[in-house]
Amino acid sequence: MKTSAARRRAAARIRVQKKNPAGEVTYEYEGMLLSRDETSLKLEALFDRADMPFMDVVFRKGDRFVEYYYTDRWYNIFVVHDRADGKIKGWYCNIGKPAVIEDGVVSYVDLALDLWVSADGKQTVLDEDEFNTLKLNEELRSGALNGLRELKQLFLNGKPPS
Repeated sequence: MKTSAARRRAAARIRVQKKNPAGEVTYEYEGMLLSRDETSLKLEALFDRADMPFMDVVFRKGDRFVEYYYTDRWYNIFVVHDRADGKIKGWYCNIGKPAVIEDGVVSYVDLALDLWVSADGKQTVLDEDEFNTLKLNEELRSGALNGLRELKQLFLNGKPPS
């Protein structure tokens, strides 16, 4: 029989599924649920791949990602914290359909566009070429572009999650 602490830990685990526009899972991992409300979920996951240079930083095995998923927004936001000192390296933002949160799983359909915001506030849009080759209907294309505009403004207004 599980102790109450073990049950809470098990209940706090959440599976993340990144899907392609066809709805197929392309990447999956687990995180720890930090909070949830009617339209959002916040979780923590540790970077579990080999060290990877990216833009102006290096993602290192063990870096802490605090991830925000929204059921009413066309993006999610990952706050990347350094494993050694906890400082924010930057914000990695995925443009995609609003998240679906159900029974210990959060999933989203990735629409290729990404926004990287470095710790000094510099914004870089990534994968525009890939986005432009996707055969998306007008609703998906418009939702993605509106989500990117909303995200850029969020950071310009100095109100990103941390």
